[in-house]
Amino acid sequence: MKLLATLFFSLALLLTGCSEQKQFVSTDLSMVEWGKDFRLTDHNGQPRSLGDFKGKAVVLFFGYTQCPDVCPTTLSTMRDAMTLLGDDAKRVQVLFATVDPARDTQALLAQYVPTFHPSFLGLYADEKGIAAIAKDFKVFYAKSPGKTPDTYSIDHSTGSYAFDPQGKLRLLLRHGEAPANVAADLKLLLAGK
Repeated sequence: MKLLATLFFSLALLLTGCSEQKQFVSTDLSMVEWGKDFRLTDHNGQPRSLGDFKGKAVVLFFGYTQCPDVCPTTLSTMRDAMTLLGDDAKRVQVLFATVDPARDTQALLAQYVPTFHPSFLGLYADEKGIAAIAKDFKVFYAKSPGKTPDTYSIDHSTGSYAFDPQGKLRLLLRHGEAPANVAADLKLLLAGK
């Protein structure tokens, strides 16, 4: 009887181990029907859409270059995640879409965004274009007045969107997530999970 119980216990452990699946740390957005594409211009003057990055996992973050905390922290986290990915980093594209097109010119984005990682791209459009894309991605942003008209700040959503290599929106990466967790989630997307 003891032998039979041990066999059943071993079999149960074996089956549990086989059925265990890696889980994402980030919020799963696989079932949403929004955030399917975008039309923006990159900091090299190239028109871009999600289809340009087919075969890569894509991380899209909305922010602005004069952001004092969230934006540089997010871009630094993504840089560190790219380092952790090793060779897989070649299969990941990080995109920084500005919500401040009045100040974030093509030249400024070209100077700012690649300082975090040479493969990162800054994206922009006019006010109307950014507003439409932000609405489609459920991104909140609003100007907060500064001491002068040019010193305003922008309150904005802090999450990043991750797409799988087929271009489907899959995850919301939380601001402040550890680079190791971001890298692990991106590895799962690259593996087709």
